[in-house]
Amino acid sequence: MNVWIVSHRDPEPLNLDAFVDLARFALEREVAPDNSEVSIAVVDNDEMAQLNERYRDKKGPTDVLSFPCDEPTMVPTDDEPLTLGDIVIAPLVAEKNASDLGHTVEHELNHLLVHGILHLMGYDHVDDEDARHMLTRQTVIVQAWTIHV
Repeated sequence: MNVWIVSHRDPEPLNLDAFVDLARFALEREVAPDNSEVSIAVVDNDEMAQLNERYRDKKGPTDVLSFPCDEPTMVPTDDEPLTLGDIVIAPLVAEKNASDLGHTVEHELNHLLVHGILHLMGYDHVDDEDARHMLTRQTVIVQAWTIHV
């Protein structure tokens, strides 16, 4: 599995290698094909607000956005990767969320990344049942990651 990450913030204080490792871990737990590709962008609040308005017609920054590409159920070929999509994370929004929820920024960032991965894998939270299913799966993966590292 290929996971690419880029930061649009300078300097970037986060350990981006840890994000890549967690993304691969989550993709493995979701049994993503070996030739899957995911990209992650770490952005500031201004860039996230622009994306949120452009793609969701909502004002202000959000914590995570996912942009799916190929369906995770597609049959992969040997010649071409399965591009699952892109995840965009705003750490400053995550910091505020963590403070509001009373947990660490690392915990919040881990949940946001896994949340984004699950969206790329076809999960959604349009209705209450889907939201419960997605949140449960997200929690299971993050807890397994915490034990793993």
